[in-house]
Amino acid sequence: MTYTLKRRAMVFGAGAALGISTLMASTALAAEPIKFGVVAHLTGPLAGGEAVTHTPNIEFWANQVNARGGLKVDGEMRPVEIITYDDKTNPAEHIKAVQRLATQDEVDFMLSPYGTGFNIAAAPIYAKYNYPLVAVSAITDQIPTLTKRFPNMFFTLGTTSGFVEGVRDTLVTMRDAGTIGNRVAMVNVADAFGIELADKARPMLAEAGFEIVYDKSYPLGTPDLSPVIKGAKNAEPDTFVAWSYPPDTFGLTEQAIIEDLNVKVFYTAVATAFPAYAGKFGSKIEGNIGAGGVNPDTPIMQEYRTNHKAVTGKEADYWASATYYSSLQVLEQAIEGVGTIDRAATVEFIKTNSFDTVIGTISFNENNNSERYWSVGQWRDGVFRAVADTGMGDSVSAVAKDGWN
Repeated sequence: MTYTLKRRAMVFGAGAALGISTLMASTALAAEPIKFGVVAHLTGPLAGGEAVTHTPNIEFWANQVNARGGLKVDGEMRPVEIITYDDKTNPAEHIKAVQRLATQDEVDFMLSPYGTGFNIAAAPIYAKYNYPLVAVSAITDQIPTLTKRFPNMFFTLGTTSGFVEGVRDTLVTMRDAGTIGNRVAMVNVADAFGIELADKARPMLAEAGFEIVYDKSYPLGTPDLSPVIKGAKNAEPDTFVAWSYPPDTFGLTEQAIIEDLNVKVFYTAVATAFPAYAGKFGSKIEGNIGAGGVNPDTPIMQEYRTNHKAVTGKEADYWASATYYSSLQVLEQAIEGVGTIDRAATVEFIKTNSFDTVIGTISFNENNNSERYWSVGQWRDGVFRAVADTGMGDSVSAVAKDGWN
């Protein structure tokens, strides 16, 4: 069975043109489809991250589900249909499109958006219509507050504190081994993701005995990041840490190579795990560390990566890609566990059950998968392997970077 992606332009709201796509089986299935809505960043600053982590996994998941006949609901197998709007990485357009999916398209379920800020911004609408929101590309210490306010919201990648702790512990281990000193240059993208991570990192690194010798933020979509890297280089750090999103992860790395930023640890956050990162920079990023990582050696991870590429034509990334696919598996198993498209019942099922996924067993303690996730990875021989984790227990030891080759 093959699948096609159909697009048409639409006028939405106050004259804003949004792209819409529908993923359906090219061979019609008899039962009425279960409609899943998603508002994606098909264009704009976060389009690159969306195109790696979310969109291919949605295609892969829909393909896998429909290839086996769909989801079993009300005693029959029903195919899944994916309806997607482009928000142009614009929060206002995102909210309007989510509202449209709920009230006009009347989708049965929705899939979580890309980015911490977008998940938080859309949460009230998901809650209003009882849509389970299994947020993946979202890291925050506000989880207790958010899940109390939005009991339909679930988190899978851990907290801001957990991620900073992973970086801190990695640096402490390397410092104790005598491979790095105490001087840290730290920069962050000025949105909810980067600001919260930087705010948490400042006291945590200081308490661990590190000196932040350079501290700079920059707007999302900044076209020229050379001043940021030059400022960091002038501070003569041992370690460079960037709480970054995909465009700036690539931009900062490129400028660091150009400026020959001489550090033993070079950390960038989102997109460090992307195959395109290694594809662009090759051996120069050997030893670079960043957010996430996976254990690529397990049979289930190898099977996932092989099948993902076979269906989508794209390599899965080495972090949130598998976790996003796992969130779709959670939703799939919960819907079939309930046996209907009752969204409120599906939310309760997610709260009280465990789920077998490509990253292992997922269960939610107070709506948070806080006990099992990877936090830091490192490029080693062409693979981005986890070097820090919570509860996974399969990380390897980080090593110091040896220049830019």
